[in-house]
Amino acid sequence: MNNAKDFYHNSNYIEAQTSRKIPPLKSPLPPFFKGRCSLAKVGNSPHTPLNNKAGGVLYVVSTPIGNLEDITLRALRILKEVDLIAAEDTRRTRKLLTHYEIHTPLTSFFEGNQIRKTQLLLEKLSQGQNIALVSDAGTPGISDPGYPIIKACIDAGVQIVPIPGPSACIVAAVISGFPLHNFVFEGFLSSKSGKRRRQLESLRDEVRTLIFYESPHRLVKFLRDAFEILSDREIVIAYELTKMFEGIYRGKISEALRKFQQEQPRGEFTIVIRGSET
Repeated sequence: MNNAKDFYHNSNYIEAQTSRKIPPLKSPLPPFFKGRCSLAKVGNSPHTPLNNKAGGVLYVVSTPIGNLEDITLRALRILKEVDLIAAEDTRRTRKLLTHYEIHTPLTSFFEGNQIRKTQLLLEKLSQGQNIALVSDAGTPGISDPGYPIIKACIDAGVQIVPIPGPSACIVAAVISGFPLHNFVFEGFLSSKSGKRRRQLESLRDEVRTLIFYESPHRLVKFLRDAFEILSDREIVIAYELTKMFEGIYRGKISEALRKFQQEQPRGEFTIVIRGSET
């Protein structure tokens, strides 16, 4: 993710809980997780078996965006049973695995090593190993380095199985109250003012709901440009979603600009703006 370090700079992954402290589960995995269970017995999906004779399977696994309880039983099972987990940040992922007493080997997969690691992971998959791809938080492939390995696996004919779960852009969108029969997800706009303004100008007449990611140190600049270019529309800014200091701001862009000019923005920001009504 080009801006992943910015986006997750202020997050505390292992303590991303609600306002109360939630201790690790006494039995982190349900009984049927103990040992290597047969996937065919606990899932009806045609993609669940890990004994794929034609080669390994790449599992694209969603992980919590904050609160560690927000992970599916299926995701825990896959993370426990694959041969290797490719993680954007092994330190963050290790905290999640430790919380659930999962001991699967980890390897890093981030922007700086993705070319070399893609070839390595393809070799392991060709040898029949099953690999789980995880992001720092949320769903891999959305504003992070997951795309190259997924595309490479498609080109190589490797089976890809999605394990769905949280995504900050979807969570923020559904609580915005804006129309979502269709929407535009732009992710991170450019850090350069001129290019960012051109990107916003291209969205001036877009009638669909707009969704962005932004880092805390650029939030005010983004809001200033959005106010000047998109006019004073309704906006929802969600930050630290599912964490102890979760916040959801609703108002007009001008009001949000004043608020965050006075308060130092901290955390991870997902911005939802109502589409043009003209």
